[in-house]
Order: sequence, then C-alpha cells, then structure tokens
Amino acid sequence: MFKILISLIFIFCLFPLLNGEDKFDILIPPKLIDCSSLRMGQYLCPDPSYDLIDPKTQQIYGCSKDNKAKVRCIAVEGLVCQESQNRTFFREMPCKWTNGYSFETSLLLSIFLGMFGIDRFYLGYPAMGLAKFCTLGFMFVGQFVDIILISTQVLGPADGSAYVMPYYGPKLEILKSDNFTLKLNLDNL
Repeated sequence: MFKILISLIFIFCLFPLLNGEDKFDILIPPKLIDCSSLRMGQYLCPDPSYDLIDPKTQQIYGCSKDNKAKVRCIAVEGLVCQESQNRTFFREMPCKWTNGYSFETSLLLSIFLGMFGIDRFYLGYPAMGLAKFCTLGFMFVGQFVDIILISTQVLGPADGSAYVMPYYGPKLEILKSDNFTLKLNLDNL
C-alpha cells in the first residue's frame, strides 16, 4: 500500500516537473489582495506590454499639472488584485508636466535673438521681453544672464510647466528647501 501511495505522488506531482510543465498553479490558488498596498518587488511598474512615453512630450502618458501620472502595473504571479480581479492595477508615478515649450528652442532663441527679448516672449514673460527689446538685452548683459538661466533650467516657462526635452536628455533636478524640509546637523552624525 505504501509503494502505491509513493508511486501515485510521483506520477501526479513530480512527473509534470520532469516534462517541464508547471501544474502547481492548479494546486495553489492565487491570493486575492489589495494591490495598492503591495511592496516593492511584488509588482512590476509600469507594465512592459504597453507604451509608456508620449513621443510628443517625452513624458509619461497622462501627466497632469500636479506632476503625477497613472500607469498600469502588473502584480507577480500568484497575486490577484481585488479592484480588477486580475493581476493588473493602476498606480501613480511622478512625471514632469509639459506644455509644449522646447528646451532647445528656448536656448537657441536666447543665444541668437536674446538681445531682442524673443526668448522671454517665447517662455511667456512679455514684460521682460519688452524691456530686453527696448534696451538691446540690457546692453547684452541680460542676454548673457538669460543664456545661463535657461541652460541651467532655472528659468522655465511662465505657466510652471517643464521643458520638452528627450526622456534621457540633459535634465536637471533643482532641489528646493522650505520650512517642511528636514535638516540634519552634521555634528550629530
């Protein structure tokens, strides 16, 4: 009787592994969970089966003014989301909202036509553009300052959007500090 039991276990459980088939999915039911509480490593975000980057803006599709976009993610094998009843779910990712202002265009306008204030008109600063136009770029000093400000991406579009530039382009992350920024004393470290 014991030999028959061992041979049945071998036939039904171990034999599919020898054939390269994975029959254990039938034995272990998927776990139904809330996918918004998944930890890193339990999901793949974004789902690689669809296009993520908008070729027009070089940012994630659906990027909003609050610099967040919802992207489709996929949970690991064996997990099923309560919301969708399958492995896919949506999660917010950071992005940079753009409104069509090109970094290359604004930099070239600043270099070649900055003394006439065309770069400031392009970025949405008409008063500053008119002042630069009337004073010939503040005697070319304002043009030089604007070239530096635009190339370091300190001066951006007036509507608060980011520049359109290649996804892996020369982007700078400007770090800002305010009253809510945690500051550590180096003496205590």
